[in-house]
Amino acid sequence: MMPEDNINDLTSSLPSERAQGREVFNLEYLVRENIRTLAPYTTARHEFTGEASVMLDANENSIGSPVTLDIGDVHESLNRYPDPLQMEFKKRISEIKGIPVENIFAGNGSDEAIDVLMRIFCEPGVDNIITLPPTYGMYSVSAAINNIKVKEVPLTSEYQMDIQAIADAVDDYTKLIFICSPNNPTGNSINRQDIEIILNNFDGIVVIDEAYINYARQKTFSQEVSAYPNLVVMQTLSKAWGLAALRLGLAFAGKEIISLMNHVKYPYNINEATQQLALRGLKNVMQVNEWTKKTVAQRDWLEKELDQLPLTEKVFPSDANFLLVKMTKAPDVFTYLQTRGIIVRNRSTTRGCEGCLRITVGTKEENQKLIEALKNYNN
Repeated sequence: MMPEDNINDLTSSLPSERAQGREVFNLEYLVRENIRTLAPYTTARHEFTGEASVMLDANENSIGSPVTLDIGDVHESLNRYPDPLQMEFKKRISEIKGIPVENIFAGNGSDEAIDVLMRIFCEPGVDNIITLPPTYGMYSVSAAINNIKVKEVPLTSEYQMDIQAIADAVDDYTKLIFICSPNNPTGNSINRQDIEIILNNFDGIVVIDEAYINYARQKTFSQEVSAYPNLVVMQTLSKAWGLAALRLGLAFAGKEIISLMNHVKYPYNINEATQQLALRGLKNVMQVNEWTKKTVAQRDWLEKELDQLPLTEKVFPSDANFLLVKMTKAPDVFTYLQTRGIIVRNRSTTRGCEGCLRITVGTKEENQKLIEALKNYNN
């Protein structure tokens, strides 16, 4: 744990709006001028509330569709546009997460939320973001697409944040800090106290990517969005919920940030089939909880088995559904596993993950096949 006097020294280094004479967090100050003045596109469905039997407002094919959506008790034609704000889906998420609907954004995967946040807060060619490698690659890819400079502040050898280095990297044009926790590809959770230091002392937007939070011992930050006006928490239905093919991501934040995200996103960003399939999936909370427990149990078993192999140098602690494993001749092991029909992720060329493979926790049978193959590896 960091001594209190050191924490004070470090936090005083972070450029703060309070230090610049602004007593409270100023969201409007961070938002790009063109976004502040944006008149968002409004769909026909935005302008209508209630029920109607004759829909002549959206230039749809009124006759019907050659395809019918049949999911459980849902039987409907696909000739009508979907709800642009996904209210039924968000109400169900609100019930599960205990977060008000007005604090929820639904995106085409978490990648859409990442892109939308950059378009809201970062002036192309002027502003910058901070990432903490090794980490999820789409932060940098999205920044490159949007012509936003990326400042990389590497994690420590223990894969934790270097608060002083972050403080040194922040300047007047730093708008977003991305913190992946549990982190991909390392698997560990980022120290909660360190995240709170950033939240309390950085007056830009702090984005916490919690794609793997269901597998973690650490508590989610999603319940803190009312306490931190500069906080955005991203989650997904792609991991524990087992709905990766739907490409449905979530962001939780104050209602002002969520409103901005809804203004900037494409009008119908989540299609009707995805919304209905997701609603059906969200009925199975108990099943998902059981699957999560099984995955964590298999993760623990796999960690022990991998640790006993001669070619394993280190298995890093994980709060996710995968393990980062440092191995002798990792690229050769990766190629060997491919010949056995087993695909893992080669991270050996990633800075901070040299000589490592990232291995997703599979089913009991898949994990046993992996261990058997590795035991038969002859380097």
